[in-house]
Amino acid sequence: MNEFFTIEAPSEGLFKEKGSKFLAYAYPVESEADVKNRLEELRKQYYDARHHCYAYIIGLKKQAYRANDDGEPNHSAGDPILGQIRSMNLTNCLVVVVRYFGGTKLGVGGLIAAYKTAAEEALKQAKIRTIYSQTTFDLTFSYEATAEVERALAGFDIHYLEKNYTDSCQFVGLLKDEDVPLLEAKLELTEGVRLTFAAD
Repeated sequence: MNEFFTIEAPSEGLFKEKGSKFLAYAYPVESEADVKNRLEELRKQYYDARHHCYAYIIGLKKQAYRANDDGEPNHSAGDPILGQIRSMNLTNCLVVVVRYFGGTKLGVGGLIAAYKTAAEEALKQAKIRTIYSQTTFDLTFSYEATAEVERALAGFDIHYLEKNYTDSCQFVGLLKDEDVPLLEAKLELTEGVRLTFAAD
């Protein structure tokens, strides 16, 4: 089963070290545009903070990811944050850690530990949800086949994108990858049905 994990809703964490405050925010995100919007919100809210360091992973194959140190020493902030997202096997997740400098330098080792801990605190507060790799289906059928089609579809967890009723009926929706062969088997003997799939 192709299952993936993300966070259900935004969550927060806090870590303090030698007068510095590290405010951590975790967000579910779907795109790099979502990331940009969240960063802009936090930069406006915490305009007087010294650093807004962040990391994210996006995509079911975790194909888009980035770590940003925002002026901290190289690899001392973004990478530890990214490491926490990876350690929880999450995707579609952004973590931003806002730092208020307390007057005492922490050194690279201290920064790595602080950013890691702050990110961990935010993610520990998050509710994790499972998402599944899905396939888009396009199902066209005659009105005469409606009862049989609805019986066949009843047992599946389907997210419908469209339902059209014209000369014939058309349903477009998302189905878990693992359910594709099962749906095909249920509908293959039904008269007046055309079922096609496209990878989502």
